[in-house]
Amino acid sequence: MMGVETRCIASLRFLSKQYETEKLHIQLATDWFLNYNVSQMRRDIFQAIADPTRRAIITLIALQAMTPNALAENFHITRQAVSKHLRILTECELVKQEFKGREIYYQLEIDKMKEIDEWIEQFRQIWETRFNQLDELLATMKKEKK
Repeated sequence: MMGVETRCIASLRFLSKQYETEKLHIQLATDWFLNYNVSQMRRDIFQAIADPTRRAIITLIALQAMTPNALAENFHITRQAVSKHLRILTECELVKQEFKGREIYYQLEIDKMKEIDEWIEQFRQIWETRFNQLDELLATMKKEKK
C-alpha cells in the first residue's frame, strides 16, 4: 500500500504530464489557427504601399539591401515597428530576405513593383490623353485669339 506522500507525488506527476500535454495541444491549435488565418488573409501590395513608412522603407531598400537595424536608424520608430513593416512587405512579396551570416538583409522584389506599375499605367494613359486634349484645346484657343 502506498503512503499519502507517494500518492500525492504520483498525482502531481500525473497532473503535470496532463497539463503539459494540454498546453502542447493548445499551442499546436493556436499555431495552426494563426498560420491558417495568415495564409487565408494575405495582404495585397496596395495595402502594403498605403502606409508612408512602408513606402519609405521600399525607397531605402531600392537603393541597396539593408538590415532591420540599418533601416530603423532612418526612422523615429522602434526596431520592432520596422520589423512589423518588413513582415507586411515580405508577406506581400514586395521585399525578400537574404541571409548573410547572422544578419538578414531585405531587398526589393522588382517583379512585384512591376505589378504596381502595370496597374498605375492604365491611369497614366488616361491622364496623358486628357492632357494632350487640353494642350490641343489651348493651342486652338490661342490661334483663335490671334
